[in-house]
Amino acid sequence: MKKLIVFLLVLVFLGPPAGLVSVAALVNPAARSCASGSLIVGSIPDSLTARTRSGQTLTLNRRQLTHAATIIGIGSQTAGVGRDGVIIALMAALTESSLRMLANPDAYPESAGYPNDGNGSDHDSLGFFQMRSVSGWGTVAELMDPSYQARAFFGGPSGPNDGSPRGLLDIAGWQQLERGAAAQAVEVSAFPDRYREYEPVAEAILAALTGARSAGAGGGLPRVPETTRIVFPLPDGRYTSTDSFGPRIDPYTGEHRFHAGSDLAAPGGTPILAVADGRVVFAGERGTYGGLIILEHTIAGQTVASYYAHMYDAGIHVIAGDSVAAGQHIGDVGSAGKSTGPHLHLEIHPGGQNEPAVDALDWLAEHGAAGGDGAVNVAGCRPERKA
Repeated sequence: MKKLIVFLLVLVFLGPPAGLVSVAALVNPAARSCASGSLIVGSIPDSLTARTRSGQTLTLNRRQLTHAATIIGIGSQTAGVGRDGVIIALMAALTESSLRMLANPDAYPESAGYPNDGNGSDHDSLGFFQMRSVSGWGTVAELMDPSYQARAFFGGPSGPNDGSPRGLLDIAGWQQLERGAAAQAVEVSAFPDRYREYEPVAEAILAALTGARSAGAGGGLPRVPETTRIVFPLPDGRYTSTDSFGPRIDPYTGEHRFHAGSDLAAPGGTPILAVADGRVVFAGERGTYGGLIILEHTIAGQTVASYYAHMYDAGIHVIAGDSVAAGQHIGDVGSAGKSTGPHLHLEIHPGGQNEPAVDALDWLAEHGAAGGDGAVNVAGCRPERKA
């Protein structure tokens, strides 16, 4: 504890004043409890060099990266944002201000009295998202606060603007939009195509600040972060265990067969939840599984794969490469493939996809899975969901 206090004091006295809001996110247990493992900020480097989509080299300093850390920290605390939402916010801030907290003394002389990284001149816009007070984004004092700007950009139920102007979470179906289009939907810029230029830079920032390797870096996939919690994959009271793991009589052939999963009967359309933080490695049709989602997780340092089967195609709400949080709505119960009725066929493979399955219900119990009611029972947060 003493080491933590010393570390925080060093941050306070050495870090840039405009970025000190991120310190609160580091020490607030309630804030950290809602974060997906892939959005936990580590150390902030002195600089970072990355290339834009067109190949332009961009070097960011520690002050700019501190603002990025604030955006990531607020995003990790805001239910429904996730990795994609954070990347969209970083793209917007890079485009609008190069991740600088800009005052605008011509429009608002008082803005120069707040910690800032220079002066902007775009109408009466302020901050790293270049928000306008006259458009209802907030007061000058609020818009010169990095934490406030991040919360306003994400919006949603916990945002400060009650949906007007619209933050990212106030835009229906934003998850299905191209990232640049999602940024434009919030910023409403006269130059809507410019945000996508900074997508690779946003990816590089997130990877550098969270310790996750970005997709395409060295040709590899993102590192799956250590999960923070385990949940049951169906809502409480909405399922019945109908067929267990192990030898059984196959309901189709009448033969003795080994059943590698646990079958949980539930009404068609019942939400299926990710059992842990992880990454989607497969989402689509696969033989007798019907619609199948495979997630990979890191649990106690070990790779674990979880399988969710028998969804209809329209009931799959994620795609390969997505990062998901424990409790996230990834699909809906169906009866596709080799199925005698609506149910979730759940498999758990410690060691990864190529390793044998274990009894999924026993595994969940051994890992203290929280009730599958779709709620995060810490700090009043709710898990992110795909629309």
